[in-house]
Amino acid sequence: MTTVSLIKTILAAALCGLALIACSPAEKLPLLAQDAVILAYGDSITFGTGAGPGESYPEQLGRLTGRRVVNAGVPGEVTAAGLARLPEVLEREQPALMILCHGGNDLLGRLDQKQAGGNLAAMVRLARERGVAVVLVAVPAPDMSLSPPAFYADVAREAGIPLEAKALPRILGKGSLKADYIHPNGAGYRQLAEALAALLKKRGALK
Repeated sequence: MTTVSLIKTILAAALCGLALIACSPAEKLPLLAQDAVILAYGDSITFGTGAGPGESYPEQLGRLTGRRVVNAGVPGEVTAAGLARLPEVLEREQPALMILCHGGNDLLGRLDQKQAGGNLAAMVRLARERGVAVVLVAVPAPDMSLSPPAFYADVAREAGIPLEAKALPRILGKGSLKADYIHPNGAGYRQLAEALAALLKKRGALK
């Protein structure tokens, strides 16, 4: 084999590997039955702070998907409290899918990010041990960068679950889509719901 042929072979193998990573089977989601329950779990962003009645992202996602979406958001909650609360919520709601959007209050309170990531990973494990599929939503840092901390991508990668990391930074970077500097308004929540619906369809949860 010539040097040129060898290089072409190596490049082809590398591109193939990248394609496999991009379409990892571990990130595929099971198709949601029409009566399946989606659990929206998190803090004030899940609760819908900053929006009017019927405008939270779980309510709008329910209309977009035709599924029952349970809003289990608690304003002000940190990830440690979310982890403690989760087993009872999973037992009560029996969801097929959990959308986990948490960690913003840890960031605001400057709590340990390693611990926040560990709490998110533990929540993902709790859900998956019960046969619940999980989608993770990254929350941007409360600064000018609006970049989600690295622990969100780390948790998603290690668990092999889908990550939505672009919607909230985009929404919170536009004044017309937010109620204050950390919460979307109704239009912003609509865009978050649309992004999640698109992700669910892309990953096989919706037709």
